[in-house]
Amino acid sequence: MTTIAFIVAAYLIGSLSFAVIVSRAMGLADPRTFGSGNPGATNVLRTGKKTAAVLTLLGDGLKGWVAVMLAQWLGPRFGLAEPEVGMVALAVLFGHIWPLFFGFNGGKGVATGVGILAAFHPLLALGAVLIWALVAYTTKISSLAAIVAAFFSPFLAFWLCGPGVYFGATVVIALLLIQRHKKNILNLLTGHEGRIGQKASPSSSDGANSQ
Repeated sequence: MTTIAFIVAAYLIGSLSFAVIVSRAMGLADPRTFGSGNPGATNVLRTGKKTAAVLTLLGDGLKGWVAVMLAQWLGPRFGLAEPEVGMVALAVLFGHIWPLFFGFNGGKGVATGVGILAAFHPLLALGAVLIWALVAYTTKISSLAAIVAAFFSPFLAFWLCGPGVYFGATVVIALLLIQRHKKNILNLLTGHEGRIGQKASPSSSDGANSQ
């Protein structure tokens, strides 16, 4: 029962969509109604409000980190070991992607995924962010940067954490992130993927959004 409680709590934490929460608090349009329709920091940036995008990025990242860190810190007192922490990590990501509070219409999980990786090992998250930053800087395409970072994250996890639970959880996270970018991949292949900073349009397909 304790494990289930931790998993449910993590899912509910993940269900807090900061793109929607921040946008409402700052009087902006719901990010699900413009651009890619994806409630993530990249789509919020299309409003031109950098502060809102940064707050969204931090909120989505912190919820992943907090959920896993709480499980790591409190879990041993309630009999939770690494496998249960891995389940908590996936639960918070599931909450972000399929949020209970927002009609199961969530983001792609990049920022939340990075927060989870930071809880697994700080250098794992740092490595993923550096890969994202390098690709984003050279291509100006956030989705491509996210896909490349997701692809290489399991290799970093194996190197830093070994072939254990955290490596396995990172593989699942990477696969989920890449799957969530399937429309972006099609846009990349056809040359229609948008770039970072591109202004919002009312009903474009998936654009450059990757959060």
